[in-house]
Amino acid sequence: MKIVVITGASRGIGAAAARACAQRGMGVIVTYKTNPEAAGRVVDGITADGGTALALPLDVADVSSFAGFREAVSGAAEEKWGREDIDALVNNAGYGAYTPIASVTQDEFDALFAVHLKGPFFLTQTLLPLIASGGAVVNMASATSRVATAGVAPYASFKGGLEVLTRYMAKEFGERGVRANAIAPGPIRTDLGGGLTPEFEAALAAETALGRVGEPEEVGEVVAMLLSDEGRWINAQTVEVAGGYVI
Repeated sequence: MKIVVITGASRGIGAAAARACAQRGMGVIVTYKTNPEAAGRVVDGITADGGTALALPLDVADVSSFAGFREAVSGAAEEKWGREDIDALVNNAGYGAYTPIASVTQDEFDALFAVHLKGPFFLTQTLLPLIASGGAVVNMASATSRVATAGVAPYASFKGGLEVLTRYMAKEFGERGVRANAIAPGPIRTDLGGGLTPEFEAALAAETALGRVGEPEEVGEVVAMLLSDEGRWINAQTVEVAGGYVI
């Protein structure tokens, strides 16, 4: 059985990815920052459907906590699945913020950087010794790194940096057979950044070739595919999952 750690998996795309991975027979470690009840509901839903999962707390902005998290992952995996290692890491945790460049503060900039680029960099570094040969890393990027959207410059910049980091991960981890890919969702029906108003959703749908916004499950299923044997020859890529957004 493959074991995958998915950060920020108590809701939205992370929760959908956790369910999709479990449906493919993977054991899932769900992380959460402030809402253990929501993470517990994800785990309970997976268990009710015949899968296996557990939840662990993690603040991806707190690099000093990563060594302890690695020990927690190793211990939990051994207790739950009889292994001390894992097969995959999905760097998914994040949040949205909408502020024009002229108004972004240093604190806002630093907080977004910590979660969307610094955190994934050092969490991957910390967990890398636990990732078994032949494993995989998936980084959650964003279509905003390709399509400029006013008000999200720091977020989009760090997501673009995460795409570059993904290619370097693929290059450096390849000797162990560990693949690294990024997924760039387009407009998705989640509560990121406060969610979608009907007017905003209609505008986004009009900019999408398939005429609607996406659902979390449509991204989660791609995560699971990239981690499965079906994705074994996909490496160093950014896969946009957006229904044809601004093409």
